[in-house]
Amino acid sequence: MISNERPSPYGRRPYQSQGYPPTPRPFVQEDTIKSAEIQVERKIFTITLKENPRGRFLRITEDAGSKRNTVILPITGLDDFKRVINEMAQAADAMPAPVTSPEEDPGDSIGNR
Repeated sequence: MISNERPSPYGRRPYQSQGYPPTPRPFVQEDTIKSAEIQVERKIFTITLKENPRGRFLRITEDAGSKRNTVILPITGLDDFKRVINEMAQAADAMPAPVTSPEEDPGDSIGNR
């Protein structure tokens, strides 16, 4: 044991055990209330309103090629989420569009061409 490590009062954690696979999460029944899908450039966003025994939530899944990311938002935060998204959309609309010259090659994000 390293000098600054202290044993847990709760015993060994599952990730510390050797040779045993992690315990799978128990199945939780989720009911889909409403679902929608939008495509933005090469990404597909699936927005699903669901409910389980713990309550309602919004699941936002981004599929980009072989990668998948998911954000789960409890329904109690939906009004704040809507407010912030609307503020961001208004700020984006208020900004002028970037001007690029057609003969310029934009290169990559760090300026390489």
